[in-house]
Parts: sequence; structure tokens; C-alpha cells
Amino acid sequence: MKYLFIVSLIFTLIACKGDGYLRGEVEPSQDGKTYFGVIDNNGGNCGPLLLDGKTWELPRSEVAEIEPGELIIHCGSSISFVIPNGVVFKFDYWGP
Repeated sequence: MKYLFIVSLIFTLIACKGDGYLRGEVEPSQDGKTYFGVIDNNGGNCGPLLLDGKTWELPRSEVAEIEPGELIIHCGSSISFVIPNGVVFKFDYWGP
């Protein structure tokens, strides 16, 4: 039983995405600018989606240029996360 747990843990670790960002898909931008988009809107039934207190009006998966740094996204719950400089960050995880 112990070995089954260890083997399962190894496969789980291998399957996890390795970019190091829990809250989204992150890749370098083509032009060195920083972009943000929302892939998962937390079910969409949580009122307006807010980014740093302002309504995020773009459709899911569409990105817009943004200032890098710490941001707060809100839709039913608030989550703080950091967007590094020069990336395309697509937010996709509302979990803990």
C-alpha cells in the first residue's frame, strides 16, 4: 500500500504543469510587454469580475496589456497573485 501511494505521488508530480504559476498559464510575450487574460471566470455567476477593483470586460481568453506586479482578482472571492514582467498571463485557477 505504501508503494502504491509513492507511485501515485510520483505520477501526480509528473503530471503537474511545471511553469511554477498556480493561478494561470504563463508564457513569455513576443514583444516583451506584459499581458493578462481570464480563462476561468469562477462560474460566471458571482457578479462582475473585478481586477484591482475595476470591472474586467474582455471576453474569456482575450488578453490586454497590463502593468506587471501584484494584482487582486475578484468574482465571488478575492485572490491576490503576481504577474511578472514580459509575459502573457492567462488566469485559470480560483481554488485554494
